[in-house]
Amino acid sequence: MFGLKGVYFYLVACQIMLIKFFKKIYFTSKNYNRSLETKTPQQVYYNPNPYLLSIITSFGKQSFEISEIDPNIFWIEDKKKNTEQMHNFFWLSLIDRKSDHAKLKKIIYVWILKNSKYRKKIWETSTLSARVISWILNVDIILKDSTFDFRKNFLNCIISQTNHLKKNIRFEKDLSKKIELLTAVILTGLVFKEYEDNYNIGIKELEKLVKDFFDVDGFPLSRSPDDLFFFSKYLIFCKEVIKDSQLYVPEFLEDIIEKNLSCINFIKTPDEQLPLFNGATCIKLDQIEKYLESLKLSNRNHSLGGLFKIKHKNHFIIIDIDRPPEKKFSKSYQSGPLSFEYFLDGIKIISNSGFGKQISKKAELLSRLTACQSTLTINDTSITKFEKSEMINKVFGNSIKNTFKSFDFNSKNEDDVVGCSVSNNGYEKNFGCIHRREIYVDKQKNYLKGVDHIYKAKDGYPIRYAFRFHINPELNVVKTMSGNSVLIQISKNKSLLFTINNENLEIHKSIFLGEKKIIDSNCILISGNLVNKNKIFSWEIKKNI
Repeated sequence: MFGLKGVYFYLVACQIMLIKFFKKIYFTSKNYNRSLETKTPQQVYYNPNPYLLSIITSFGKQSFEISEIDPNIFWIEDKKKNTEQMHNFFWLSLIDRKSDHAKLKKIIYVWILKNSKYRKKIWETSTLSARVISWILNVDIILKDSTFDFRKNFLNCIISQTNHLKKNIRFEKDLSKKIELLTAVILTGLVFKEYEDNYNIGIKELEKLVKDFFDVDGFPLSRSPDDLFFFSKYLIFCKEVIKDSQLYVPEFLEDIIEKNLSCINFIKTPDEQLPLFNGATCIKLDQIEKYLESLKLSNRNHSLGGLFKIKHKNHFIIIDIDRPPEKKFSKSYQSGPLSFEYFLDGIKIISNSGFGKQISKKAELLSRLTACQSTLTINDTSITKFEKSEMINKVFGNSIKNTFKSFDFNSKNEDDVVGCSVSNNGYEKNFGCIHRREIYVDKQKNYLKGVDHIYKAKDGYPIRYAFRFHINPELNVVKTMSGNSVLIQISKNKSLLFTINNENLEIHKSIFLGEKKIIDSNCILISGNLVNKNKIFSWEIKKNI
């Protein structure tokens, strides 16, 4: 059955790639570029608040000096810079709006001369969408004291690029790029009266995207915290520009934003970041902090997006309890079922390795392996296989090939303990093994305890198991003299003791991939061989007194 699915996705990928190939040839033709030239807007209906750009950009307090730049060589020097970052114009949020507007006009004028017709990289969906958004949110300073010809060329360039986006809405299969595209189209419909229909088209498509991509709780079907944050920013941005234009905000948009923010608040870690599951990187939530604070939140005691949270006093644990997402939503999935992250007193102790997309393609691929998560591996294999077909990966991203089930989930909140237990069958087909994990906080003695079970359905087949507990790279670890425990040093006068009895326990070198570079770290490794029996592993993390 899965083979038939593989063939189907391959044929679909071939079809999409073929369409893209012929489209790119057509995009460079005179007929196509002429078709993008429509009516010039007579005026800017309203000037959006330029500071709304901070919702979707993350430059912080950086600045971008253009006062000393020669506009004639600005785009020649671009060869030495990041093409996407320069051509998306997000850097407009960093300029001095009082003194840089004259120089900015010259830079944009040169850009229009060189790039007003379709060019593959510069007109790529994300880059083009960001450019339209950036230009419109800074239209007041760009058009300040401008000539008639510059104004006409500038507005025509915005419309041509927006028309290109509109013509390709149905062809954009990457939903992250699609929401950027729709945001740009919606914005032009709000700003230019002649193109009010852009707003209606964009809102209709945005509602469809929301229905297709989020579950009933408002969590992305990709199960990615990064996707949750990314889409939330663009949805909030759309809401704010609609409000800023004094139009009624669609009900579906209000609803999904409230759900998104509730999901973010639910999974938000004590260090105000996202947990490192399924494509998540180390991202601060500053950009939407005020929206989180203003939201009226109710306490939730269940899981969201396949992540279950355990919270008691100074303990915070979040664990992956669900199956992989559907193939079409799996490009950021990391194969770590039953992996968990643990915080004590606001400090992360046990972590996953993070997603290496900010580092390189190789780092991203490595970070998807089960060994990079705090969970079980058997015979040094990853629990999930990834698509090897380059054609499928080009279209759908690095999607998964196989799936598995999670089952027998039970949560417990009693006088003495709070936590959960859950099983998955990811290793059953190849190795005849079921993995069950129990994680609890002992309320009476105030420590974390876990129990891992390996159930073997097939006797006589030897396996090598390995449990990894990746340690926060900022912490130091050392094996104790007893050999069955590890000291985790948090500060000079504060440490924890990880203990497991009757097992081979070692400290192994590991890497952390959640930031913009590879960071050395350590993991606690418990490994051994198993042939004909089930096995139980009991471990605990206590304060070292």
